[in-house]
Amino acid sequence: MKNLLSRFLIAIVIIVGMTSWKANNKESDILVKNAAEFNKAVANAKPGAVIVLANGVWKNTELLFEGKGTAAQPITLTVEEAGKVTLEGRSNLQIAGEYLIVKGLVFKNGYTPSNEVISFRKNKKELANNCRLTECVIDNYNNPERQLQDYWVAIYGKNNRIDHNHIEGKKNLGVTMIVGLDTKGSIENNHKIDHNYFGPRPTYGNNGGETLRIGTSHNALENSKTVVESNYFDRCDGEHEIISNKSCQNTYKYNMFFECTGTLTIRHGNETLVDGNVFIGNGLASTGGVRVINEAQTVINNYHIGLAGYRFRGAFVMMNGVPNSPPNRYVPVIKAKVNNNTFVNCDYIQLCAGSDAERSMPPKNSEMSGNIFYNDVQKDIFTAYDDISGITFKDNILSKNTSTTFKNGFTTADMKLVKNKQGFLIPVSNKIKTKIEISALIATKDNTGTTWYAKADKTIALNSGKTIVAKPGINTVFDAATNSQPGDIIELQSGGEYVFTKVVEIKHPLTFKTSGAEKATILFERMMAFEIQNGGSMSLDNLKFDGASSPDYAANSVITTSKNSMIENYKLFIDKCVFENLIVNHSFDVLRVAKGTFADTISIQNSKFKNITGHIAALDTETDDIGAYNVEHFIMKNNILKDVQGSAIRIYRGGTDESTFGPFLDVDHNVLDHVGFGTRNKYGAAISLYGVQVIAIENNIFNKTKPVNMHLVVGEPVVNILNNDFYESGKLEVTGDQKYTVENLWELKPSYDSETFKLLDDSPLKGKGTDKLDLGIIDQKSTK
Repeated sequence: MKNLLSRFLIAIVIIVGMTSWKANNKESDILVKNAAEFNKAVANAKPGAVIVLANGVWKNTELLFEGKGTAAQPITLTVEEAGKVTLEGRSNLQIAGEYLIVKGLVFKNGYTPSNEVISFRKNKKELANNCRLTECVIDNYNNPERQLQDYWVAIYGKNNRIDHNHIEGKKNLGVTMIVGLDTKGSIENNHKIDHNYFGPRPTYGNNGGETLRIGTSHNALENSKTVVESNYFDRCDGEHEIISNKSCQNTYKYNMFFECTGTLTIRHGNETLVDGNVFIGNGLASTGGVRVINEAQTVINNYHIGLAGYRFRGAFVMMNGVPNSPPNRYVPVIKAKVNNNTFVNCDYIQLCAGSDAERSMPPKNSEMSGNIFYNDVQKDIFTAYDDISGITFKDNILSKNTSTTFKNGFTTADMKLVKNKQGFLIPVSNKIKTKIEISALIATKDNTGTTWYAKADKTIALNSGKTIVAKPGINTVFDAATNSQPGDIIELQSGGEYVFTKVVEIKHPLTFKTSGAEKATILFERMMAFEIQNGGSMSLDNLKFDGASSPDYAANSVITTSKNSMIENYKLFIDKCVFENLIVNHSFDVLRVAKGTFADTISIQNSKFKNITGHIAALDTETDDIGAYNVEHFIMKNNILKDVQGSAIRIYRGGTDESTFGPFLDVDHNVLDHVGFGTRNKYGAAISLYGVQVIAIENNIFNKTKPVNMHLVVGEPVVNILNNDFYESGKLEVTGDQKYTVENLWELKPSYDSETFKLLDDSPLKGKGTDKLDLGIIDQKSTK
């Protein structure tokens, strides 16, 4: 009886499974369960055939889908149930032939073993034509080696459509989607890329982080004739060029760029049309619009709001060119038409950008007409870096509080913002004769990507989880971290002593903090206390680190990154902490990072560092001089550094590439007392910066300290060294050919308390800050 019941249940399961498949597929469809069955089905496929991948995980599977369908009877590759077929491990797909459709595949939990995840060719001779890729997903399918290149979708051949796909989370080197023009069979291709969801791509920190590229510099003058329409670009932040146009006669229409840092860049090629797109910045740094280079470009009917980027990342950028430029440099702008665009609360319109000894030719025979500029915050949003006589301005309208030094082609009008039926704020005025409209075809999250794969934000923030209490003792913090979940907070007892005999590995976002006023003390017996691993981020709050128990080895550190490449960007926050007695041997650093690691943010605030033989933070392991670097934003505010033999900060970004945003440095209201004099401080400086793009060093006291040195290269860095005191210290040393601003470098004896570093009442530095506060620390309580 028992066996009979079991057989009955098995039969029911089989029937239900078959019913599920048949509900979505015809009886004539070919269900395949492994690579061998797939290959056989492909070999035998005739026009009209439908090959169905069975539900489950297809691991380490390389699929070659080739065949010849017809327009009326294409050959289709699909899945048993949407979302239940995943290609994982080292898998990929090649498409070659005529009239083929691929639908419903999901790539995740792995990376491609070749140059592409999905390629529209078998080789350079056997291409895909008249094929379609639809409702497929590529999600975080990254090579674990950050600097190894691959593409996720490589489109070759002609007349292919790529639509309604969900593509997000590319983090290693390489463009997310390319259109290749390296053979005659791919030129004048008439591809259509539409209704795709391009999800978040974090800052890569080097060239090669574009989301879409059409062509390359080698085929810049070839006609591609690709249409990119109604796609949603969601926080695609890889590098300056969200889209890199590098061929001729392409069209970009009705795309949405939401909080993307960078621009739609017409880098090479001519006769590009950019029409009816929407750029939403929400005031975020480096968010931009369109950048124009080369000849006969048309930029019309686009809507921009809240874009805060400047220079090459402005809301609109028209570049200077190189006279007699080869196609792969900066061809001068000629015959550009920039008409009927709307800019709402955008910070920078950049004309003749990049003007220098090489890029010396301004735009010619170009026009800007019928554009609307509304701004209720910033008065003059225009910057001209060179002669603009080659640009004709006509019928442009400014809101009343916005102005320009340009003499002709602008009128001022009373405007108000009115929300339209789509929710966009539209400037309205009786002087605006043509109604500003956003096309009904504009991309949204709802009309792009698949209907069955969520677009939810997968990021887990620090301090978002549960609290785990760790009692004083040996390795209790290690145990708590081992049993934690992303976002958890590990709470240490006020005044407690914690001994680490094991390295605490940070594999996901974690916070460590003292529960009360008296800092918990951490002693560690390994060469490091914490190791940030791939996927990890960390916040340290109100803790004391004492190096007294550390091993007698050179090159210890409190915090390190993994020695292996980390595909995930990390964040590190240090607040109200004390680091002392890191002196057991030489080169004892607070933070040491490895090559192939990248921090979105490192923030050190309200903390004290005393008796340290190494550096506070040496971020200089990317030494190949190709534009790579280790940190995007570095913040050091309201800290005390006393008797530190190494540098407080060392940041290195070598090379001459202009495709990245950072690094950004903010050093404000710190006291550096006797810093940088160690014999192993090879930089010979308290702060050493090379290639940093945005530098603010303000309101600091350098007392009997090594100099601050900066080498300024490429990218027109923004450098402000304001209101600092260098008493019996090395001076500011600046090399390179870039401009910078220095104001109020004093050499006054600071007169502060030797323990608290609070300025005495008779100190000449009281009230000397750019913010009218005292120089040095401004909150003594937090640095105790």
